[in-house]
Amino acid sequence: MSGPSRELDRRHFMGLSASAAALACTSTAGRAEEATATISAAPRPSRAPAVLVGSRNCLAGMKANYPRLVAGEAPLDVAIDVVKVVEADPDDRSVGLGGLPNEDGVVQLDAAVMDGATHNSGAVAAIENILHPSEVARLVMERTDHCMIVGRGAYEFARAHGHQHVELLTPPTREIWLRWKETMSDRDDRLPPRGSSKKKQASRSREEAELLAEADAILRDRPTGTIHCSALSTAGKVACTTTTSGLAWKIPGRVGDSPAVGAGLYCDAEVGSAGATGRGEAAILSGGSHAAIELLRGGASPLDAGMEVLRRVTRQARRAAAWQPGLVDGAGVPTFGLNFYVLGLDGAIAGVTLRGGGEFAVADPDGGPRIEPLVALHET
Repeated sequence: MSGPSRELDRRHFMGLSASAAALACTSTAGRAEEATATISAAPRPSRAPAVLVGSRNCLAGMKANYPRLVAGEAPLDVAIDVVKVVEADPDDRSVGLGGLPNEDGVVQLDAAVMDGATHNSGAVAAIENILHPSEVARLVMERTDHCMIVGRGAYEFARAHGHQHVELLTPPTREIWLRWKETMSDRDDRLPPRGSSKKKQASRSREEAELLAEADAILRDRPTGTIHCSALSTAGKVACTTTTSGLAWKIPGRVGDSPAVGAGLYCDAEVGSAGATGRGEAAILSGGSHAAIELLRGGASPLDAGMEVLRRVTRQARRAAAWQPGLVDGAGVPTFGLNFYVLGLDGAIAGVTLRGGGEFAVADPDGGPRIEPLVALHET
């Protein structure tokens, strides 16, 4: 075929193809809109129960700040003020002032915040001499285009925004650190304090004896520190924060899971909030907090989501034990501790732990601020 007829057929074919393509695009766009509508339609109550959930050391902060959440204040404001109580407590060795230092005797802090409504976050890591790293993390979220600032830069950023320089190593914590330095090895030049005989110990003041007993307990069980708090407001909005002085005697500059979004904390306005305390490396490698939120998104309850993450952590630890002996015991149970705190938009909560024992803090309309037992994956 040639001439005008052939050209007409070609134009007719092109017109049909264009129509089909337009129809396909319209159909695809329609399906995309339906999918988006489905995702956006996750249940979000117009009036939700006010709920706080987090690590056990949240209790004092919850008691002081839960009424504000009930009154309708923003969940991030309340969550940060909950953890600030412990950040400023010199008698708490896990967070902020009085926290246990790194191997050089320097208290280095990590913290992060996340706001479900904006899906934005901020974090600081290895920051020194700043009392409230959780507040600085919020400044990173609100006053920069970054997610994390670390080390000296984080300190200068905090100072530029009015935070005072604070010596975080308290005299009792310094004594505990020195005891670790002096008793960690018999192959160096450090000596423990003179007068360690029972007779000398009996002559010590009660305060000195209590500090010595605390130091010995810490040396037997290396603390990981950390405080996490997730909050659900009466408007159905979620936010969370995690803050820590980190693993006791860590290598200077080591950063754990607390400032890592997706590991030490994660929240999403469509689903809920989650956070972790315990072995930071395990939370990082599992992406634990993010994994819990995605399990919630798939329909799991907070308890089921938390337990599934711990099962994944267990499988990962068993594999890693091939090159890092000591991560699991003879029965294949991880030798380290790890907790997750999970909160759904309906106010359902769960506190789960890798190994038996432990407690977590919760505040809700059913019972106010209180302590509840963690649910363990492995009984020990």
